[in-house]
Amino acid sequence: MPTPRRPLPIGIQTFAKLREDGAYYVDKTGQAIDLIESGGCFFLSRPRRFGKSLLLDTIKELFEANRPLFTGLAAEMRWDWTRRHPVIRLDLAGGVLRSEAELDARLGELLSDAAQAQGVTLQHTTLAGRFSELIRRTRERHGERVVVLIDEYDKPILDNLGDAALATHMRDGLRNLYSVLKAEDAHLRFILLTGVSKFSKVSLFSGLNNLKDITLDARWSALCGYTDADIDTVFAPELPGLDRDEIRRWYNGYNWGGAPVYNPFDVLLLFDGREFRPYWFETGTPTFLIDTLAQRPWFTPDLERVMATEALLSSFDVGAIRPEALLFQTGYLTIDAVTGFRGRTAYTLKYPNLEVQTSLNECLLRRYASDRAVSEPRLQRLWHTLNEGDPAELREQFHAFFASIPHDWHRNTPLAQFEGYWASVFYSYLSALGLDVRAEDATSHGRIDMTVLAPAQVFVFEFKVVEQTATGQALAQIRAKGYADKYRGRGVPVHLVGIEFGRAARNLVGFEVETLR
Repeated sequence: MPTPRRPLPIGIQTFAKLREDGAYYVDKTGQAIDLIESGGCFFLSRPRRFGKSLLLDTIKELFEANRPLFTGLAAEMRWDWTRRHPVIRLDLAGGVLRSEAELDARLGELLSDAAQAQGVTLQHTTLAGRFSELIRRTRERHGERVVVLIDEYDKPILDNLGDAALATHMRDGLRNLYSVLKAEDAHLRFILLTGVSKFSKVSLFSGLNNLKDITLDARWSALCGYTDADIDTVFAPELPGLDRDEIRRWYNGYNWGGAPVYNPFDVLLLFDGREFRPYWFETGTPTFLIDTLAQRPWFTPDLERVMATEALLSSFDVGAIRPEALLFQTGYLTIDAVTGFRGRTAYTLKYPNLEVQTSLNECLLRRYASDRAVSEPRLQRLWHTLNEGDPAELREQFHAFFASIPHDWHRNTPLAQFEGYWASVFYSYLSALGLDVRAEDATSHGRIDMTVLAPAQVFVFEFKVVEQTATGQALAQIRAKGYADKYRGRGVPVHLVGIEFGRAARNLVGFEVETLR
């Protein structure tokens, strides 16, 4: 007998509501207990809409010993339900704070609400004093050490990254609050802070020497998110009618050193709408990220093979944000491979999945080539041309695309002046289509600038930048290096495409094609 379908927990961040509604639930309670038993003070960074709030609420219900909610789950037979710990939960996700005064007022409200929930009265006036008093009085009243859970600890800073001075004030105000946790250690049973970014201990958690960052700990890679096994078991009733491989290609792949996971938000909306769409990306355009990449400027083909150390991925602070760290912490790049030597760990990063690859590159394309040059009909036409294998039409479309970039945009935008601009635009244009695009594609004879694998076609591209007139060197290099050999055995046409960009013309001045059938 098939398993009956359940309500989809779209947007539900409250463990009690999810359980009482009989919604689907991927059991994370065993992992939560493992975490609690392994220490007392933790920090976890994950991208937005990844289930961090639900995790915190699950831990809250554990410590408050609400056993009926855990019937049939891993925690039911593992947790000591005879002992209750008071839980102080501070959630900074609500609203956008635009001044120090607003931050202080909001933190004051959160502390007052927590005091009321615990049945205690606060007399101190400073925020740090009130937080400290809240912890002490809560322990006195309940007779047990206190659990502190802080959700979206960094949101007031992230909301103001475009204003470095204000973001710094927000950081300093939060540091003042979080410093209390070290001073009140004797009264605390368990601490977990979650957020999107990973600010350095020095800048935000000064003094919290016992704070353990589990962001890149393989044991907790799947603490938030759904694994392949979760999709196939828990959500089995939702799978009929959907291509399982496409679900994996579109939404799987986030990795923090252990098991890869899906973003729950994407999966739940897919099961609801039954249509493959960039659900997660559509909920928030990464404006600050795009601005940061554009200012560098960034050679977009490198996004497929970013190399970074653990220290670099953790180097996140106001006014000193490395693009690699920003891309990784916000979920637009994820871990592909881990290597190490002499105690040093290095990470190779990649796009987690098709959703991120296509959506991020479309955003970058609009910044690199202007909104006016990018349109949905143009993207759809290019996709069909590549699939049909029409090189002449391909040349016409790319020439028209580069010609549509306004002249003033070239003059006023520093992006257009850097050497990798043309290849970056070309790469993002193709990557936005969702095709298999391989930059710096390794062969036994050298590296192909770019290979595009369409369903029934292969395109091998070599790029050159010339001053005015074409030289024919791009196609000549493809032939001389035997780049096509790697793909001859596929049984589909292989198109060798030599492209030369003219600095003066700001467009293609050479486009030679040879097709091997």
